[in-house]
Amino acid sequence: MLSLNLKNGTLGLACALMFVPAAVNAADIRVMCYQDGIECDVTAEQAKRFEAANPGTRVILDIVPYKTINEQLPVQLAAGQGPDIARVTDLGGLSKYYLDISAHLKNKKYWEANFGTTLPWLRPSPSDKGIYGFMSQLTMTGPYVNKTLFEQAKVPMPGPKASWDQWADATRKVAKATQLKAGIAWDRSGHRFAGAAISNGAKIFDASGDLVLDAGYRATVDQFVGWNKDGTVLKEVWAGSGGSTYADSIGEFINGRVAMVLSGSWQINRLQKDIGNNFDWVAVPNPCGPAACTGIPGGAAWVALKTSKSPKEVGQFLDFIASEASYAEFTNRTNNIPAHAGLAKKGIPYTSAQPGAKAALGTFSSGVASLSPVAYQFQGYKYNRAFMLPTVARVSQVIVGELSVDNAMGKITADMADAVKQAQR
Repeated sequence: MLSLNLKNGTLGLACALMFVPAAVNAADIRVMCYQDGIECDVTAEQAKRFEAANPGTRVILDIVPYKTINEQLPVQLAAGQGPDIARVTDLGGLSKYYLDISAHLKNKKYWEANFGTTLPWLRPSPSDKGIYGFMSQLTMTGPYVNKTLFEQAKVPMPGPKASWDQWADATRKVAKATQLKAGIAWDRSGHRFAGAAISNGAKIFDASGDLVLDAGYRATVDQFVGWNKDGTVLKEVWAGSGGSTYADSIGEFINGRVAMVLSGSWQINRLQKDIGNNFDWVAVPNPCGPAACTGIPGGAAWVALKTSKSPKEVGQFLDFIASEASYAEFTNRTNNIPAHAGLAKKGIPYTSAQPGAKAALGTFSSGVASLSPVAYQFQGYKYNRAFMLPTVARVSQVIVGELSVDNAMGKITADMADAVKQAQR
């Protein structure tokens, strides 16, 4: 029978640190899951149906905070411990721990036909042809706007091809008119930063495919630091934590403290639930820079892990939740963009989505066509965290006055090189 362990906040982190992955018997599957909305809840219901169809196999679902997936799971895996399956976002960075389930799938051609464009994101090397899991959904970074605040301030919202500078100017006017502390909040994330940097012309990679900092990246650092210092951007999101710790800023938007937030499509369900009728909100296209108007594609993936002692059952369960019927149910109920080619073509009804959420899903889906090739390259790069984590740590130090931009650029370059070397060991 399904065993559901719910862990929240500090308790969840403590429990995760004590997490013992060993299964009680060979037919037990331990699944570590985080959720932005109800992703794990839907998976728990599907797991019950899987158990009913596969007597003797038990699915143990551990619901943990995203911080546990991001910070604690890698430590566990490096120590040779961990669950059988996990829902992860560091796709390439954790790939050396993934288990090839090809031999345990009913129909590999189904997987290749429907998940073929994203299966390479999970493979340890470009020549690898294994199947290690699948994307539970596609996501895209992008902004949300408090339409009600713009209307109250009598400030028109910039159009679809507006620049980041135009949006910054508009939100400053809204903040002043409505007495907000700041106009914009950005998630404390190098992943969010990357989209704006690519739009500003950052190449991210040199001709050899190695990470590089250039004028486009530098311009984005200067721009973002300036906004934090002049109050355009809510400073405490990035300045409120040390090191490379992730922090989302969607709560600031939900509570009406900012007019705009840079987050992503995975927040739609939460916004629909938590904002309710408090104000009108909309997703808007990614603001433009001189090079592009791009966010970063991505998403979470269900992956099989080498720590599993039940590879056959792991393959069977992933096969079950990757089936078209299960995947369609998951996508429809969680209001996510499908990574399943067949369902993307057919369309998802999103029966539980309110008009605002449906419109936001449409905005993000339409934005896929505007994604820069560099953004796809960045998302598929095995060591992209070597770019993201130093960016967060060092740019935060500039914001609080510990480093100059010049010093930060040098340190980020050194940090990136060191992180890639460490990851290659």
